[in-house]
Amino acid sequence: MKVAIQGELGSFSHEAARRMVPGCAIVPCARSAEVFDLLEADKVPIAVIPIENSLAGSVTEHMDLLLARDVFIQRDFHLRIIHNLIAAPGVKKSDLRLAFSHPVALDQCRDFFSKNSGIQATPFYDTAGSVKHVIETGMRDAAGIASRHAASVFKGRILLAGIEDDKRNFTRFFLLRRKKRILPRANKTSIAFGLKNVPGALHKALRVFADRDISLSKIESRPIRGRPWEYVFYADFLRGDDKLARGALLQLRVVADMVKVLGIYPAV
Repeated sequence: MKVAIQGELGSFSHEAARRMVPGCAIVPCARSAEVFDLLEADKVPIAVIPIENSLAGSVTEHMDLLLARDVFIQRDFHLRIIHNLIAAPGVKKSDLRLAFSHPVALDQCRDFFSKNSGIQATPFYDTAGSVKHVIETGMRDAAGIASRHAASVFKGRILLAGIEDDKRNFTRFFLLRRKKRILPRANKTSIAFGLKNVPGALHKALRVFADRDISLSKIESRPIRGRPWEYVFYADFLRGDDKLARGALLQLRVVADMVKVLGIYPAV
């Protein structure tokens, strides 16, 4: 089965996809939007995207794409993230001036850069792609920050292992499908909703869940593209597709301008 991911083979998205869909064929994409394009065009049946990191927070581009595109979250998966400093064979740590990686990964290694001020954090489109770039271009003063698997794939040398700030570093991934399909024992729902900018609007929305004793495990807001200073709320609540949840969503649609169910899936 083909699975689209953003990033190179050897990336953390690649690792998550292999664990969520054993034996799958990975289709790497350079841009996140391309992952959604392939899924919406039915060129792949499944996509896997990172949505949140326990240190760096949400992947906001993917939140925006989940709202804009016609896809459905079917599964949730948490991957332990270990960042490694990887360079070409023969390069030493003392040679380094640059360290490339995805901005989210760089943000998870702040302590490393604070202690190694001579090495400049340099954003790159992908973690594994940063290692590929360093190795293929023959850079002798640069390294990539990525997984151990990336070092193996691109024949790099790990100079330092486990340079993330916190060893309890996890990234949450979503498995997406084109059409709504709810797995057995699904007990968690992700939604997006918009509200009028009037007093008490958010209170009324949250009361929909409080009155039914439904626990919200997450809520945050994002700006609405093309509508300055207007926001959409993203929330996860701990119910599946049952009578109580359907009643809450029905009432939420009364007080909200827009409600979109992004997915219903088993909680990890």
